Amino acid sequence: MTPTVLFLCVHNAGRSQMALGWFKRLAGDRAVALSGGSEPAESLNPVAVAAMREVGIDIAAEVPTRWTDDAVHAADVVVTMGCGDTCPVFAGKRYLDWQLDDPAGQPIETVRAIRDEIEGRVRALLAELHVPAA
Repeated sequence: MTPTVLFLCVHNAGRSQMALGWFKRLAGDRAVALSGGSEPAESLNPVAVAAMREVGIDIAAEVPTRWTDDAVHAADVVVTMGCGDTCPVFAGKRYLDWQLDDPAGQPIETVRAIRDEIEGRVRALLAELHVPAA
């Protein structure tokens, strides 16, 4: 079975999009990733896009979207990032809450550190799911 992971944050413009980018890069077609937000921004955080581009991952074409009940139900693991009570909670779902600084309004140096922390967490999650990282 191919595992599905849903990354959620408030604006779906920074952390969850960076996690999605890392997951797609590292998991390839061995797992599925989705992302969403409770209050999607109009566009991605340009500093997050730049930080990901530095490591060869282009997330510029992604669009912040609102999470849906269907996406939550489809996920084997739901990873929340700073959305508190606005993220959906459904019985029987596995949840992980990643405490990560919000990259909004931060300089590139700070966003790089967040990016690198997300990479490590995505790698650890893939290992837990028995999905070999590329």
